[in-house]
Amino acid sequence: QMAATQSRSGPAARGPEGQPAPEARVHFRVARFIMEASVKLGMRSIPIATACTIYHKFFCETSLDACDPYLIAMSSIYLAGKEEEQHLQTRDIINVSNRYFNPSGEPLELDSRFWELQDSIVQCQLLMLRVLRFQVSFQHPHKYLLRYLLSLKNWLNRHSWQRTPVAVTAWAVLRDSYHGGLCLRFQAQHIAVAVLYLALQVYGVEVPAEKPWWQIYTTDTEIP
Repeated sequence: QMAATQSRSGPAARGPEGQPAPEARVHFRVARFIMEASVKLGMRSIPIATACTIYHKFFCETSLDACDPYLIAMSSIYLAGKEEEQHLQTRDIINVSNRYFNPSGEPLELDSRFWELQDSIVQCQLLMLRVLRFQVSFQHPHKYLLRYLLSLKNWLNRHSWQRTPVAVTAWAVLRDSYHGGLCLRFQAQHIAVAVLYLALQVYGVEVPAEKPWWQIYTTDTEIP
């Protein structure tokens, strides 16, 4: 049976030897599920980021004990698709989720359990909208990171840029940051600067500038 249909006493909330897993570990696993399922559903990076943010924001407002995290995750994907104009069918979300939890299992039949789960997703996303006061539109770091990468590419010599995968690493770090609630704690511009700074530090790349490049970007104006 899919994790989304399990109760809060099920495996989704259990750690080693049946003990409750720390909340951060649960949220990390569920966020990974959101990312992997969303990729299989063909979602773009911004809708995936929105789905993760909706999930984390919801659990800032309610206890993990009150809701099945995987049902919230599936509803977050559905809600993010509507918000970012990449609409998904609930049946596709259910089928991809079922394959995620049961890789070698058979597809779900269109029986009462399927329709109950579909109704649960629809009703859950309505509940989430009320809990979040319909505030499910977010500013993500992606557009800032893209702009900063383009600027740095022009600042650095071509050899330095081509021999180090700074851009690939920065995007990977940004994607991984959505495993937790970092997206809710800091401004989008600052997250973009932080992941780029980390990527540069990893490869020891120095940026030629009169003052630290990150000071320029942290006081940057809004990108339309």
